[in-house]
Order: sequence, then structure tokens, then C-alpha cells
Amino acid sequence: MKLSIAIISSSFLLAPCSWLVAGDAVAIGYNADGIWTDVTYYRSATPKRGKDYRTSDQAREFALRDVRRRSQSAIATTHILSSSDSTGFVAVARGQDKSGRDFHAVGHAKSQAEADKKAIGELNEAGAGAEQKIVYRYFSYGADSK
Repeated sequence: MKLSIAIISSSFLLAPCSWLVAGDAVAIGYNADGIWTDVTYYRSATPKRGKDYRTSDQAREFALRDVRRRSQSAIATTHILSSSDSTGFVAVARGQDKSGRDFHAVGHAKSQAEADKKAIGELNEAGAGAEQKIVYRYFSYGADSK
């Protein structure tokens, strides 16, 4: 049985991001059958010029690396779910539609509660109202940090 997955995001879903200059990235890994196995993120933990500040290119690279390293399964393919250059809070959520298909959503906002609300709202809009949960919450510094 092949399980398909839908991915949604409130910002920058699989969009070309070469113009982004800092922030965070969320990555997903799939096995050879196309079934998602792992989701992880990388964020800038300090403002600009801090030791843990990363460009968006670096954040995407580290997120893709980490999803492969942390997986308990053989990863065949990886993708970036979301990438942002804004300072703020992020929520990564997962839910299922009526057929049991998994969806992932990413919400970015000025508060954690609002990021959570955006991610869950994206799941609801996609019809993925079952088994909803926030799998990651974090804060990331972006290009506008000082």
C-alpha cells in the first residue's frame, strides 16, 4: 500500500527561496515508497552576527542534513516544507484527512499561539481535521534581527 502525503504551509511552501537571507527551514524525508518518515527543522538561534545565526541557505542545508541523520529509516528523498527569513515563532503541525492521508502544515507568526493557530488553520483548510497535533514549536531569528 502506498501512502501519499500532502504538505501545506502558511508561508513559502516549496517556493524558490534563493532571495531569502536568514532564518529557518523545515524539512521532510521520504522512504523509497514515497511515505514520509521524518520531519525536522533548523533555526537561527541567535540574532545577526551571533554564533548560531544562519542564512536561509544554511538553514535549509542543515535541515535537509538533519532529517537524513536523525532518521531511523532509509531516506530516499528530502524536501523543504517551509523556509522563512522573518524573526518570529513557528509551529509545525500534522493531521489526517478522512481517508487517513497525512498532512503537514507550518505557521509563522509574531507569537507562538498565533503560529499554532495558523498551522492548525492550514490543516483545517486542507480537510485534515483528524489526529491534529503540533509536532514542533520554535523561535527563529531572521534578517530583521539585531
